[in-house]
Amino acid sequence: MIINFSERAHNHNWDLDPIVRSLLDTDFYKLLMLQFIWRHFRDTRVSFGLRNRTARFRLADMVSREEVVAQFEHVSRLRFRRSELIWLAGNTFYNTRGIFQPDFLEWLERDFRLSGYQLSEQNGQFELLFEGPWVEVTMWEIYALSILNELKTRTTLKAMSEFELDILYSRAKTRLWSKIEKLRGVPGLAFADFGTRRRHSFLWQEYVVEAMHAELGGNFTGTSNTFLAYKHDMEAIGTNAHEIPMAMAAMASSDEDLRASQYRMLQLWQQTYGGSLLVMLPDTYGTSQFLQHAPDWVSDWTGERVDSKDPFLAGDEFIEWLRQRGADPRKKLVIASDGLDVQDILSLHAYFMGEIQPGVSARDFRDASDFADTRKWKPVRRIRFSAGWGTLLTNDFRDCHPRNEDGLEPISLVCKLRSAEGRPAVKLSDNYLKASGPKELVEHYRDVFGLAGLANIPVVV
Repeated sequence: MIINFSERAHNHNWDLDPIVRSLLDTDFYKLLMLQFIWRHFRDTRVSFGLRNRTARFRLADMVSREEVVAQFEHVSRLRFRRSELIWLAGNTFYNTRGIFQPDFLEWLERDFRLSGYQLSEQNGQFELLFEGPWVEVTMWEIYALSILNELKTRTTLKAMSEFELDILYSRAKTRLWSKIEKLRGVPGLAFADFGTRRRHSFLWQEYVVEAMHAELGGNFTGTSNTFLAYKHDMEAIGTNAHEIPMAMAAMASSDEDLRASQYRMLQLWQQTYGGSLLVMLPDTYGTSQFLQHAPDWVSDWTGERVDSKDPFLAGDEFIEWLRQRGADPRKKLVIASDGLDVQDILSLHAYFMGEIQPGVSARDFRDASDFADTRKWKPVRRIRFSAGWGTLLTNDFRDCHPRNEDGLEPISLVCKLRSAEGRPAVKLSDNYLKASGPKELVEHYRDVFGLAGLANIPVVV
């Protein structure tokens, strides 16, 4: 796909250009979770709220409220197209056909609607709240994040001349090519695009995904963006996220139920899905406590997605836990997905897909630049490894601005569950800096779940 981004940005009428043009323009896991919620929690009411963790970017000062409202109103009017629903019904996902059941797809076509929203401004930031039935609220997360991130992009682009835009995109394309070259020919490498929520723009994400698919073949395993998978005949990638255990924990009636809710969520998910979709996300209240107290049947799951923990440490912890449970780690999967860039992916791939030599530590793999060096590793898999590459794949314009301005720096913008059935929701995370919820309730959750394995790690994106 050859696109003159600079000419398009310079001459385009942004006022007439919707950012989200299809309800499929979301992460695949949101659709899987929507079906799960529709089956098990159809009448549950929740709220979601926006948080900008990169506070130095005052979004409400950069982007006009009118632009945000126009984009949100457009998404509110969208409906699933018949051709999209036919694709969801008939396509094979994770080697399984019929993941989306006919009654759910009928509901999507006939009754699905997005909830309303409340938008205000405070201290240069947007205050955004979504409230209503969980089935109407949950899908807003990715639409809201991609809209706000692209509006931020557009604001910066509008202030640039065509020549400056040409330099900007030339530098970004060169960086993309450099990343592709580093990944080319690495045996056994597997990674997917996870970059929808914080992308530079839809068009740039599409460009990047097509480039990776064309240049890296089977090493690029697919995209979390359902619309791009649908449009370009790629694999749609994704399983589940933190909001389900957060909601179930919020609705727990006792501390005992609170501790058990993280496993009850897995039971319900396993009743709904199976096979390769059984990838757990154990860090909502801390990975170490999750593994320590997990029932034996959890070791039968396909693997683990690492989000907020150092992925080297988390992967080693998972391997040891599997061995203690009598499971063969070589048959399991670990997915890293938080703030990764090309060097991280190569390091982690070498670390988990190779035989560790005496005297070589995880730090050697973090810092190494030559992964063909057989003194560092041999291709003897310890566990299957895959990477979910997000913001620094689809929004890496760092230092590409010709005047060295930072308007295109990626920001850590999140839209999280705030309450379920009127009760506040909490996320602890393996990273203290990513905890969310009322302060006193966060402390109570830490008392209940403990602090094992938690650390302060800089938030990249």
